[in-house]
Amino acid sequence: MGALKTENNADANWTILFVCWLIASISTLGSLFFSEILDFPPCMLCWYQRICLFPLVVILLAGLFPFDKTVVKFAFPLNGIGWLISVYHNLLYLGVIPESIQPCDETLSCTEVHLGLFGFITIPMLSFMAFTVMGVLLLLLHRRSSQ
Repeated sequence: MGALKTENNADANWTILFVCWLIASISTLGSLFFSEILDFPPCMLCWYQRICLFPLVVILLAGLFPFDKTVVKFAFPLNGIGWLISVYHNLLYLGVIPESIQPCDETLSCTEVHLGLFGFITIPMLSFMAFTVMGVLLLLLHRRSSQ
């Protein structure tokens, strides 16, 4: 009975890591679609978030085959930095932080609306949601693996 529980636990951990990889991959493809196909120029904050996101695709994939729970210690810091940047970007976008302290210039604003699904889902919000879900799943995986 104990071996079956251990096997189910390992399968669940692999699935959690796979979902993280899937989110990172879809987010990467989405950001490339927005900039390369739809010609939405990425602002400075978008570039910083991409710097954190793109390596996650490779890092998380490396942890899947074979499954390696230590991948969390490499993925979580990148995810956390990307999350912090996305929080700042959303606060700037929502007007909580004044535009005068944004890192972008007049030619390419960090608050320009390129996408507005359902009136509130924007590109910065999509990034925030992706980093948040991956962060929660990575924390869950870390807790499950350390038991």
